[in-house]
Amino acid sequence: RPGRYALKRFLEKWKSYRHRFVPWIVLNLSKNEKTLRQVTESSKDKLVPDEEVSQTLLKLFWILLRSQWANNEQLRAAQTQFLKQVKSEEDESGGLPMSGDDAMLQCVGFCIDRKQSTLPSAGTGVFVTKGFVSKGATVALYPGTVYQSYEPILLQSIRNPFVFRCIDGVLIDGNDKGISRVVFKSCSGRDRVGPFIMSDTSWLTARPQNPLAVGQYVNNCSNKCPANVCYQEYDVPDTFPIELRQYLPNVNYSQDSQRPLRCVVLVSLRDITAGEELFSNYYTVVH
Repeated sequence: RPGRYALKRFLEKWKSYRHRFVPWIVLNLSKNEKTLRQVTESSKDKLVPDEEVSQTLLKLFWILLRSQWANNEQLRAAQTQFLKQVKSEEDESGGLPMSGDDAMLQCVGFCIDRKQSTLPSAGTGVFVTKGFVSKGATVALYPGTVYQSYEPILLQSIRNPFVFRCIDGVLIDGNDKGISRVVFKSCSGRDRVGPFIMSDTSWLTARPQNPLAVGQYVNNCSNKCPANVCYQEYDVPDTFPIELRQYLPNVNYSQDSQRPLRCVVLVSLRDITAGEELFSNYYTVVH
């Protein structure tokens, strides 16, 4: 009887785990190419230009910063010329404090949140809760620690369904628990530049200040639930304002990494309405 109970618990966990377990996904998706998106090379994976992704992130992060500025007396008292310029720009928020969801609704016209997935035994999923998502919109970010292909991730990867592999072998560990959580917080604290925080740790909590940072909970599509979003790699440009990097939910594992910070965004493949769950597909490189 104890053995049957243990087996039952294992099968229940596996049914949830497999929806994000990369080897299982690759093996099963190869049998059904409808769930795969083929690209000829890494530079061809982008459905929308990086500039459009940057514009969405900058617009949302500006609003979050202004809201934070308006709600913090110390920031008001110690405003820099940069913040004066930001505050002087006209925007619909009027500088009033607002939640991340309100900022997202104002900026991109929709909100997303984590809920129980409609897929049997899949655990948590991500849903559009308000508004309307147009085709080609940046819908979510995949948070986590960024590992280059040569960096160690063995311990962090054990029983971890949240390790995302990019086309060039870069890995992003989006697990918000255990050793993965400790590693991210440690790297984030290490990378401060003076008073500026260079990454967002709030995605490790139930209410991230950046409402886009829930992409690791988007489940893979199936025949019954076709993909409405896809992954797209995005390297943060050097020109990205230092004051806004506090909202980026990614950090490099190595401090001396010479490559730009890798992020992965989820882009909508079609129009998506409120109430729909997000389902992603995986790309495969064909030669």
